[in-house]
Amino acid sequence: MNKPPFESKFLHPRFWLTWLGLGLWRAILILPFPILLWLGRLLGRLMYRVGHERRAIAECNLELCFPQMTATERTTLVKENFSSYGMAFFEVGMAWWWSDKRFFRLIQIEGVEHLMQLQQKGKGALLMAIHFTTLEVGASALSDRFSIDGMYRPHKNAVYDYVQARGRLSRSTGDSVVYPRKDVRGMFRALRQGRIIWYAPDQDYGPKQSVFASFFGVPAASVTATARFARMGDAAVVPFTQIRLPGSQGYRVTVHPPLENFPAGDDVADAETINRYVESYISECPQQYMWVHRRFKTRPPGAEPVYPAKVKKRKKNRL
Repeated sequence: MNKPPFESKFLHPRFWLTWLGLGLWRAILILPFPILLWLGRLLGRLMYRVGHERRAIAECNLELCFPQMTATERTTLVKENFSSYGMAFFEVGMAWWWSDKRFFRLIQIEGVEHLMQLQQKGKGALLMAIHFTTLEVGASALSDRFSIDGMYRPHKNAVYDYVQARGRLSRSTGDSVVYPRKDVRGMFRALRQGRIIWYAPDQDYGPKQSVFASFFGVPAASVTATARFARMGDAAVVPFTQIRLPGSQGYRVTVHPPLENFPAGDDVADAETINRYVESYISECPQQYMWVHRRFKTRPPGAEPVYPAKVKKRKKNRL
C-alpha cells in the first residue's frame, strides 16, 4: 500500500491547531528515551487525576477480573496503568517517526520463525494482537520484517488520519493492504493466498457476531470472527504481544507459536480458547493492558450493567 498523498485541504485554518499539536509532539520526541518515559509517567499521573470516567471504568474492570486483589492493590495497579497510558503517548510517536536505527536499538524480537515457517508453506496467518498500551510499537517492529495487512477505520480529523496512516506505514515493506471492516471476503482471499493479517479479538464489539464466553471469570461478548477467519481462510492463528521492559531497557516483541487444534468448530468453545490465551498474556503484565475499554458493556440477557450509571450516561451522550 502506498502512503496517502498530501492534500491541499489539510492547509485549511481549521487544521492549524492540529498541525501545531503534531509539531510539538514530534519535537518532544528528540529527547532521550529515559526522559520520554519520565514525561510519560507524569502525563499518566495527570490523566489519572482528571480522567474520572476512564478511571472508573478501569477500576470496575479490575475489580471484576481480579477479585482476589485488595482495594489497595487495585488502586496501585490502576495508577500504574495510567502511567502506561502516558508513556504510550510518546511511544506512538516513536513508532511513527523515529529512525530505524534509534527505534530498533530498543527492540527485542522473538519468535519470528513461526511466521517464517508459515510463509514457507504458503499458509496465511491471523496475527492475533492483544490491546496492550505498547501496541503501536509492536506493530511497527514487525512491519519492518513482514508484509502485514489489517483493517482500518478512518479518524474523524482528516489531518490526524493522514499523519497516522503515513506513520503506520513508515516501516512497512510496501505491499501491505488495508481492508474496510466489512470486506470480510477480501480478508478470506488474502489469508488463502498466504498473507498475514493483523487482528485483535479482545474487545467488546457488541452482541452482533459475538457469543458470551468467560473472560477472567466474567461473561463477556467475545467475537467469533477469529475462528471464522481461521476456518474460512485456512489460516493459522498466531498470538502476538509486545511488552515494555523495566527501566529503559526498551521492548520485547514476541510472536508466539500458532494455536493448535483451532478452531474446534464450536463458537463458544473457540471463543473460550481465545479468551484463555488473552488472559494468560494479560496476567504477565496487567499494568500495560488497556483496562479503560468497557470490556463488559454488552451483558447477557437479564444481567445488570457492570459500569456506574454516570459513566454509561456520559458515554451515550457522546455517541
